[in-house]
Amino acid sequence: MQLHFIAIGGAIMHQLAIALHNKGFQITGSDDEITDPAKTNLAAAGLLPAAFGWFPERIHEQLDAVILGMHAKENNPELIRARELGLKVYSFPEYMYEVSRDKKRVVIAGSHGKTTTTSMIMHVLRDQKMDFDFLVGAKVEGFDYSVKISDAPVIILEGDEYPASVIEKRPKIHFYHPHISVLTGIAWDHVNVFPTYEFYKEQFAIYLNQMQEGAVLIYNAEDKEVVGLTEKMPRHIRDIPYITPSYRVQDNAVVLPTSEGKVQLQIFGAHNLQNMEAARKVCNMLDISDDAFYKSIASFTGAARRLEKLHERQHFIAYRDFAHAPSKLKATLQAARDRYPDHKLVACFELHTYSSLNAAFLSEYAHTMDLADNAAVFFSAHALALKGLPPLDAGEVQQYFENQQLAIFQDKAMLEQWIKAQIADPDMPVCLLLMSSGTFDGMSLQF
Repeated sequence: MQLHFIAIGGAIMHQLAIALHNKGFQITGSDDEITDPAKTNLAAAGLLPAAFGWFPERIHEQLDAVILGMHAKENNPELIRARELGLKVYSFPEYMYEVSRDKKRVVIAGSHGKTTTTSMIMHVLRDQKMDFDFLVGAKVEGFDYSVKISDAPVIILEGDEYPASVIEKRPKIHFYHPHISVLTGIAWDHVNVFPTYEFYKEQFAIYLNQMQEGAVLIYNAEDKEVVGLTEKMPRHIRDIPYITPSYRVQDNAVVLPTSEGKVQLQIFGAHNLQNMEAARKVCNMLDISDDAFYKSIASFTGAARRLEKLHERQHFIAYRDFAHAPSKLKATLQAARDRYPDHKLVACFELHTYSSLNAAFLSEYAHTMDLADNAAVFFSAHALALKGLPPLDAGEVQQYFENQQLAIFQDKAMLEQWIKAQIADPDMPVCLLLMSSGTFDGMSLQF
């Protein structure tokens, strides 16, 4: 099988390319820019293009298919050539379905918690010695890759609602056709693609309506939007609700009372306990008992950048989190407040996504930072320019958050100085949260 990847340097694209290379496929690829970790990973696999750019001559009739990444534009020279030759062009979710047609497909969908829930399931299945394939949007401890394609009978897919490619505008989740799915919650996101909340919600309704006869939906019964969708769901789908389990925080650790006895977890936060319940229900459907699940989940430490501990010393602990949507900010702050009730909570959030930098969406962030003792929001002119958005006024940003104590920064050096001032007292216990889908413009995260 010969495949060519247009925009091979994408976070998932390069992982899929490596997975298929490991399976024995002949893989080539192009991109106009490839940065780490993709660059290092592709080089190690022998798949890094010799030169960056687009080369129509790499597209030839001997190719079985072309896989198109989201980074590629519709006027891409290689895409144009592929269409001229009549080659089959797949987006990566379309191709993921092609290589998993004969597998039991488990899809984790929803506006939040997808990566963590997927990672939990992967952790438990690996610990229980089950053979499975996967696609996940972050580095998971114990796994060398974020995509695996083999002859395993089951595949676990993190299901993104973002469009599949420049020529296939439907959400990625519409292509997976799961046998088992989780719906974690619905909260408006991706305003550049879904300009209204109703349009955004409709994508999940379409997803549910497309699920096949006998499919199972494991849904968050504490999310009113999800519950509203399930009430209108086709009756050929079996639905299984889940809620946040009872737990308590003891000596800065989460303890879960279960039918199998008390279980001490390494994760924390009500939202993560909720994700864990979804993962447990999925694992039950894959013939893993509660006893086996709890034994395995006790060693789960989390996915990369999902309440990931950066460093810890006496009276100080710092986490970074991928939180960028309003619901995610609230959940992350609440998790830190619950686990560290006696610590000063210092929270920094970077406006980095198209939605968060868009004035039309910013009002959704009202009061999301209120749980912090000291809070700051950072955004850069560079990020705004990259997304083609107009400048933001710091005063207006503060008004959108409806928090008069909120510090606003556009210079990373000033933000760094502010953080150091907040954590300067060596006798004051402090929990620092750094929340962003970006890098705070390259700011050092060592404090």
